[in-house]
Amino acid sequence: MKIALMDSGIGLLAAAAAVRRLRPDADLVLSLDPAGMPWGPRTPEDLTERALAVAEAAAARRPDALIVGCNSASVHALTTLRARFEPDLPVIGTVPAIKPAAAGGGPVAIWATPATTGSPYQRNLIREFAQGVPVAEVPCPGLAEAVEQADQAVIDEAVRAAAARTPEDVTTVVLGCTHYELVADRVRAAVQRPDRPPLVLHGSAGAVATQALRRIGARPEPEAPAEGTVTVLLNGREGALPASALAYAEGRLLAQTSPVR
Repeated sequence: MKIALMDSGIGLLAAAAAVRRLRPDADLVLSLDPAGMPWGPRTPEDLTERALAVAEAAAARRPDALIVGCNSASVHALTTLRARFEPDLPVIGTVPAIKPAAAGGGPVAIWATPATTGSPYQRNLIREFAQGVPVAEVPCPGLAEAVEQADQAVIDEAVRAAAARTPEDVTTVVLGCTHYELVADRVRAAVQRPDRPPLVLHGSAGAVATQALRRIGARPEPEAPAEGTVTVLLNGREGALPASALAYAEGRLLAQTSPVR
């Protein structure tokens, strides 16, 4: 079994680690775009062009499924990617976990990039899935970029600033950018109020990994032998995980496996 994941940078680590935990025997292909990141500020047309190139590099390794490990790419490029690769290669997008978050009753905050916050895409998801639960959209300028660079001081400042914009009565936070899942503990610590019940966080990595297995007719087997390999593609060429990936538990988990030779 071979699962490919694509993103401009290390935002795909959370989903890749989720796949690794569900199927330690699966080979992983991580296709990144260091020459073009970040994707968020790009026009939809430019982002789609770059996403196609990264996806083509991953598809050339003949995976069984392709995970788009980026919210921005899922918003703008998923339809194009599916038209290009399906049905031969299932393509799984990443959508903010608004529906399960709202099911908890709320109030809910969605932390997202400034480009996604207030966008028609996110507003449509809120209308469709929030079911009347109060939802606050919280922009997080600079947070994804800081996570990408593993700049700890800037991460802390960006998280503090976003927490200050988060309503005090929020019980649930949706992590609307895959990079944010890498610093989920810091988000929780910043938003949790001492006199409130434990904050609930919703990311997308686990659901995306499960959906990828479902699409190819595979089952989770977390006890399978840890024989899966990791191949990293940097603009189509084999390379190593960015050094910043090792600042996160998800990156260290993947680095325990040597890349394909």
